[in-house]
Amino acid sequence: FFQNVWGTAFGNYWRVAVFILAFMGVIMGHFNARVLRIRSYDLTINKALKSVESLNVVMASDIHLGTIINTNRLQKIVDTINSLKPDIVLLVGDVVDEDVDKLIEHDMSPVLAQIKTTRGMFAVTGNHEYISGNPQTAVKYLEEAGVKMLQDEIALIDDQLYIVGRVDRSALQFTGVKRLRLTDLISPLDSSKPIILMDHQPFNLSEAMENGVDLQVSGHTHHGQIWPLNYITEKIYERSWGYLRKGDTQYYVSSGAGTWGPPIRLGNVPEIVQLTLHFSQPRSNE
Repeated sequence: FFQNVWGTAFGNYWRVAVFILAFMGVIMGHFNARVLRIRSYDLTINKALKSVESLNVVMASDIHLGTIINTNRLQKIVDTINSLKPDIVLLVGDVVDEDVDKLIEHDMSPVLAQIKTTRGMFAVTGNHEYISGNPQTAVKYLEEAGVKMLQDEIALIDDQLYIVGRVDRSALQFTGVKRLRLTDLISPLDSSKPIILMDHQPFNLSEAMENGVDLQVSGHTHHGQIWPLNYITEKIYERSWGYLRKGDTQYYVSSGAGTWGPPIRLGNVPEIVQLTLHFSQPRSNE
C-alpha cells in the first residue's frame, strides 16, 4: 500500500516540485546573469610613480561576445566601464566567443571602440579566441576597435608602469606554439617600477610572486557560473574568484562579465571590477 502511494501520488508531487524548482532556477539565473555588478577594491602597491599617487584600473574578463552576448549587452558593459572613468582598461581574455563573424555581422566594433580611458585599453587572448582555430582574426578585430593586444608583450605606461600580457596557455593545444615563460618576459624589466600581469587562466599563481609581479588579473573560471559547479572550480584553482595576496603580489580573479553557453548564472554574478591602485614609496628597513 505505502509503496503504491510513494510510487504514484507522492512521486507525482515530487516530480512536479522538482520541475517547478528547476524552472524557477532557470528564470532567476537568467535575470541574475543580466544584472551587471561593479566590484571596487583599493589596493596599495609599494612602488612610487612620479606623476600620480593612484590610478583607476577597470578590468573585465570573459565577455564572450558572439551569439549570446550581443550588441545590446556589449553596450551595457561599455557604459558601465565608462561610468567608472578609467585610466586604464584591462580585458582579460575571452572577449570573443569563438566566432568573429558574429561580431562583424552585428557591427560590435564601433560599440567596443566607445570605451574611453586616459592611458589605454589592453587585452590578452583567452582560450575561446583559440577555439575558433584562427585567433589572429580575433586579435586583428579587437585591435581595429582600439584595443592594444598584448601577446607575450609588454606595454610601458608613462615610462613608469608595466603591463605584461601573456598568450593564453591554450595556445600550445590549439596552435602547437608554446607561450614564453613568465621569467623570460619579466627578467628584462626594471623591478623598481610597478608590474601588472594579465594572464587569462589563473594557474600557477606563485609564478607571478616568484617573478616580482605586483598585481595579476585573471578570469576564465566564471566561478563555476552555475551552482554547484563553483565547488569544482574551487578545487581546480587556488582562487576561483576574488582577491588573493601572496607575499608582495596581489591577485584578482574575476567571475567574468558575460556567460558561456546558457545565459544563466546561479550562485555568482557577472561583474566589472574597479581596482583603485595606490602607489607609495616602500618604507626603509632602517
